[in-house]
Amino acid sequence: MDKLKLIYKLLPIPLAIITLFAIYFAFNCWRDEKIAKEKVTTLTEQIDQLNKSIEKNNQLIADNELSKRELENQSLERQEQINEQLKDNDCAKQFVPMPVSASLYNRAKGIRESTDTSKSIK
Repeated sequence: MDKLKLIYKLLPIPLAIITLFAIYFAFNCWRDEKIAKEKVTTLTEQIDQLNKSIEKNNQLIADNELSKRELENQSLERQEQINEQLKDNDCAKQFVPMPVSASLYNRAKGIRESTDTSKSIK
């Protein structure tokens, strides 16, 4: 009977310890879950911002490509007009001195290279 009284007397101590550990564990789990949800929310917002930025940039690229094609078409039309005008021009059939033609060639080449976007993309 004394052993039973002793057990009843000591039983609340382990139960209290187990209860405290359970409360501590539950609190830590709740806190960790709350932190994880906050991180998920933050990352989701960042992903949304990046997607919006990507969408804007893709639209800019598409607009720039369209403008580039329009400018190239205009350039081709102008070159055709110039070629048509030069076809019947006696001056166009005359010899151009090498320094002058080289200067014009290099100038045109520099303009083409400065507007060539394919090099900057790669």
